[in-house]
Amino acid sequence: MDRRNFLRTTGVGAAALSMGSHLFLTSCKAEKQPNIVLIMADDLGYEGLSCNGSTSYKTPNLDKLAENGVRFTNCFSTPLCTPSRVQIMTGMYNQRNYTEFGTMPKGEITFAHLLKEEGYSTCVAGKWQLIGHYKGSGYKGAGTHPKQNGFDEYCLWQLDKFGPRYWKPLLNTNGKYQQYGKDQYGPDIVCNFILDYIDRHRNSPFLVYYPMILTHDPFVPTPDSSFTEEEKYKNNPVYFKDMVEYTDKIVGRIIDKLEQNNLRENTLIIFVGDNGTHNTITTRTGESEISGDKGKTTTAGTHVPMISSWKKHKRVGLTCEDLIDFTDFLPTLLESAGEKNYQISHKDGQSFLPQIKGESGKPRDWIYCYFDPKWGDRPKRRYAQNKRWKLYDNGHFFDLKKDPLEQNPITGEELSSEMRDNKNRLQIVLDKMKQI
Repeated sequence: MDRRNFLRTTGVGAAALSMGSHLFLTSCKAEKQPNIVLIMADDLGYEGLSCNGSTSYKTPNLDKLAENGVRFTNCFSTPLCTPSRVQIMTGMYNQRNYTEFGTMPKGEITFAHLLKEEGYSTCVAGKWQLIGHYKGSGYKGAGTHPKQNGFDEYCLWQLDKFGPRYWKPLLNTNGKYQQYGKDQYGPDIVCNFILDYIDRHRNSPFLVYYPMILTHDPFVPTPDSSFTEEEKYKNNPVYFKDMVEYTDKIVGRIIDKLEQNNLRENTLIIFVGDNGTHNTITTRTGESEISGDKGKTTTAGTHVPMISSWKKHKRVGLTCEDLIDFTDFLPTLLESAGEKNYQISHKDGQSFLPQIKGESGKPRDWIYCYFDPKWGDRPKRRYAQNKRWKLYDNGHFFDLKKDPLEQNPITGEELSSEMRDNKNRLQIVLDKMKQI
């Protein structure tokens, strides 16, 4: 076997990943391992859920999930899909392993590899976009296949061929491509695959990683929309509302399947967005409006919805304001599986499992973002922030409470003692992260 192997010591269950690995783990499982369902919506910012204040869309299933769990109000991603996917799967900031748009580099260790070592069956379904960059005639680059990333089974759009994702979709299921008919809807096919997977693996711990196809453009009608055949293939932002609400419907179907199999009690469900909403979409939140800012490092481009629910721990209806970023998911999933004494050699992420359980945990003082999209004309940016203050490596410093659109950098002569203290603390983070 390759570098994903563990070198296990006798008796205590200690483990080490071989050949330059990223993690060293010591197993300590005191209770039955939970099933894990990680759902990541595509291009859905924080404002997209009604439990987060949206009045443009209704998301009753996600609202109910929050009522039966914890709603996180300060989760931040990168502003773009591929960097977020590489970061969430490996637990590392993008300067370490993001090499090309649409690419997961070979040899990376993902949460799927590590959970497999803990006895989990693993599947990924939805959008892949990690095998290389599609350049007109085909995929180029050195990306990787879901099997190489630790997944036993998969049902994916945009694996190594490019085709429709919604109506008449082209999907690859466990190595076999199928072009579905004009009345078949990609998100439904993917959801049905997940439901069947849960049925087949209900008697042992499983990981379902669901990077959704929804709500990315093209904005087209869902099966619940009123539409003509011609409208099924035209990009029209008027359908974004229907796509958000269909996302919510699919989440409800997965929760219902867990209930039917008596798995809901000991399944950790996490819902999150991969980046901000598309910039053609404006969402009402009470008396305010928020324009999506996908692709930009503003709050509207990086602030994403996040909900966790693990009914076994009976922490319901909580709101957590702690800072979370995408490096934190890998250690959280590992700890939920029973790995309580592990060290991450790069130390980028930290577990928020205590917060999922309603405990105080060890909240972050800051989060960091290295954004080099390697796609389009988007500029490279590097910054650190806390809940209120944000500092870029070019010296631009913002008060996110008063200036969420980052239009007015605070100059030196305007700095109060509080501002100066926060700026200095964030500069220490930037200096530290520049060395890696």
